[in-house]
Amino acid sequence: MNFDRLAPCYHWLEPMFAGGLMQRCRTTFLARTKHCRRALLAGEGTGKFLAELLRNNPGIEVVCVEQCAGMIEQMQRRLAREQLDAARVEFKRMDILDWTPPAEKFDLVVTNFFLDCFRAGQLQQLVPLLAAGATDDAVWLLADFRVPERGWRRWRAEIILAALYAGFKLTTSLAAGRLTPPEPFLTSAGFALKERRLVNFGFAHADYWRRKIAE
Repeated sequence: MNFDRLAPCYHWLEPMFAGGLMQRCRTTFLARTKHCRRALLAGEGTGKFLAELLRNNPGIEVVCVEQCAGMIEQMQRRLAREQLDAARVEFKRMDILDWTPPAEKFDLVVTNFFLDCFRAGQLQQLVPLLAAGATDDAVWLLADFRVPERGWRRWRAEIILAALYAGFKLTTSLAAGRLTPPEPFLTSAGFALKERRLVNFGFAHADYWRRKIAE
């Protein structure tokens, strides 16, 4: 997948589609990261969460893995515009599936509206890859879309997601054609869901996961 075509306009596409919903999900559990010192952000996009993380946690250092050069440029401009310390961020421009993280380095892993870009077989590879870079007491923050279990909420979510996947497949060559719930992969990688908050009639969620060994 390649988001370069969307990068120049993504900053207004998101609020046009979702208002502030996605950013509210991203930052729901931001306060739980006060103790974290090394963060891995995968597919961060335009840097909305990154900016808030740096602002609220002055001691944290971040590795941001992003394939799209245009998104990295937007993140760098955002940090400069908001006068945040870019020296605390290391950008790696590459396909996340081609990256090997350093073992047990990160006490915070963040995948906001990112895992929905991958097929089930890719998630089976990706989640353990990211988990291999996480410490024994790591926190994993995840925000994404979801399909409610029944009723009009389910029908609504399925219609919206079908349109989104069709559009992104056309513009970015997105690998996934449908949403794959990531929970089984995180559980298999040693993480436990500690708290979840649903928004927009269950169409999106914010998760706080923690490594089981830290319990």
